[in-house]
Amino acid sequence: MSAHLIVGPGALGRLVGLSLAKAGRVTLVGRRPLPTEQTLITPAGEALTLSVPTLTLDRLPPLAPDVVHLTTKAYAAEAAHAAIATRLAPGTPLVLWQNGFGCQSRLSERHDGPVLCATTTEGAWLAGDDRVVHAGHGATRLGDLANRHLPLARSLAATLTAAGLATEAEPDIRTRLWQKLAVNAAINPLVARFRIRNGQLRDRPFRPMVEAVIEEVATIMVAEGIAPPEGEGIAGWRTLVWQVVAGTAANRASMLQDVLAGRPTEREAILGPLLTAARRHGIEAPRLAELERTGPDDRH
Repeated sequence: MSAHLIVGPGALGRLVGLSLAKAGRVTLVGRRPLPTEQTLITPAGEALTLSVPTLTLDRLPPLAPDVVHLTTKAYAAEAAHAAIATRLAPGTPLVLWQNGFGCQSRLSERHDGPVLCATTTEGAWLAGDDRVVHAGHGATRLGDLANRHLPLARSLAATLTAAGLATEAEPDIRTRLWQKLAVNAAINPLVARFRIRNGQLRDRPFRPMVEAVIEEVATIMVAEGIAPPEGEGIAGWRTLVWQVVAGTAANRASMLQDVLAGRPTEREAILGPLLTAARRHGIEAPRLAELERTGPDDRH
């Protein structure tokens, strides 16, 4: 029975942790104490209650998990890793579940064990300190940036799949991270700014805004040598974005959840890498720049 440490027990962290806790040993680590009795509401509406040990970052004993899952927001990932790194046995595998494409490369160099990156379309939201709702099944890809740990990725993908989170090992996770970043950029900042569910992006006045962002993102992706999963050029990116919008129509995107809860958002982690790439290639991206410059509270 493998032991998993979940650092950052937000919606995604608790979804991953409680899913794994059905067949393994799981400990949740956060900034504040949480109830040990945690309930996972499945997409079918079933309530599964589990007893899961919880710890806080400021009172960590030496730890010996088989795998550490870092499920904090991107802006908190490096600080959270620093808080636990000296408590871990050398060589402990680390899985990064962050949006964006920034902390992954830095932590891959800094951590002394294998580092896998995950990109997922699983949907989840918190219904309290003791309850997480699995809003809809998605798909997860898992791999390391240098493609040196594919056997580990395959083993962990099998574990996650058995826990109910469909996962595949991915030899080119860098491309997958960029693809997820492109989708997030077209969806999250807009739904957070206007406080709407994903599906409302299909309606006016929001649809033309999404299309304008897709055009800029597609140009940047071409310059970076990143192709959409299906199709070619802007048509492929347009298909991908609208497929995700349709598949998550009833969802509140993670950035919107953060805005509604008064938490910091991952706007910089999502838009920053795209704008950096645009500057590197001499590409104008005024709509992305406006989304980065104008926060979710500046809607007018």
